[in-house]
Amino acid sequence: MQRIGWIVLLGWIVLPPAVLRGEERPWVVYDGYAGPGQGKHIVLVSGDEEYRSEEALTQLGRILAVHHGFRCTVLYAIDPKTGEINPNVLDNIPGLHLLDQADLCVLFVRFRNLPEEQMAHFERYLKAGKPLVAIRTATHAFRIKPPHRFAAWDWRSKTWPGGFGKQILGETWVAHHGAHGRESTRGILAPGAENHPILRGIKNGDIWGPTDVYRVNLPLPGDSRPLVLGQVLTGMKPTDPPVAGKKNNPMMPIAWTKTYQYQGGPRGRVFVSTIGASVDLASEGTRRLLVNACYWAAGLEREIPARSNVQLVGQFEPTFYGFGKFRRGVKPADLAWPRR
Repeated sequence: MQRIGWIVLLGWIVLPPAVLRGEERPWVVYDGYAGPGQGKHIVLVSGDEEYRSEEALTQLGRILAVHHGFRCTVLYAIDPKTGEINPNVLDNIPGLHLLDQADLCVLFVRFRNLPEEQMAHFERYLKAGKPLVAIRTATHAFRIKPPHRFAAWDWRSKTWPGGFGKQILGETWVAHHGAHGRESTRGILAPGAENHPILRGIKNGDIWGPTDVYRVNLPLPGDSRPLVLGQVLTGMKPTDPPVAGKKNNPMMPIAWTKTYQYQGGPRGRVFVSTIGASVDLASEGTRRLLVNACYWAAGLEREIPARSNVQLVGQFEPTFYGFGKFRRGVKPADLAWPRR
């Protein structure tokens, strides 16, 4: 299984001029249409080598802007020599200063080793107690060594045990629980969580993805609340039966909420989903989970529709996950909107 093709086109001639200009800046902005998110700015930060966060967050940003009214800015790992998106560049995500004015950060990065001046924007964001939506590899977002000022954020930190992932999100990288590349994931609503606003319009089995379940240490810490459990399937199709035995007893949480407090600042909301690679977004239920989570994290849970519109926006042909499989030669300006 190498690729999932999924194409939907909307008329580009009706798009706002700001979306179409495609200025040569190292990020992309999607101005919001009408919707409950008008007046809210979401900064979506991509940068992982395996799960095509640059594709996933571009599509998620378009959905949130076009169908829900949020202004969405998508940041990327950029090769400073070429200006191209290159997730193998671990030390450069331009535009993080935009977090200073953001209402929500959606984070999907892996093992970044960003310079102190870029990391400082994350720190200010956390000090302010602003909300986070964290996807898949965000649990092990940073790999930073001393004497870097943010070495404690490292995923294996001993001074701040478990680093950013454990301390802020509730878990760092542990292991693959499902067999990577062979056992896909079906979402089962956690008992007692069925009426949570993030799960509005979602039922058992709606959430599916060809990525495997991540292992977490149970129970999750503090006020973490599991929302969705990951049923490990025997194969790579949503209709495959579950694996028998210990892998599904107990099932691992793949989506949860919690709060965090950084250095005595105000408490902030967190939503974590370990499903959400670009190929996972081919599933309508997975898209709805992430869209509803953005509403909730931004304090708009009362505005979550009974069934959120998560129709794909523009051309979406997600690349199947794997190292070195990102699309070469793409600049953020190329993603301002699909060309005719």
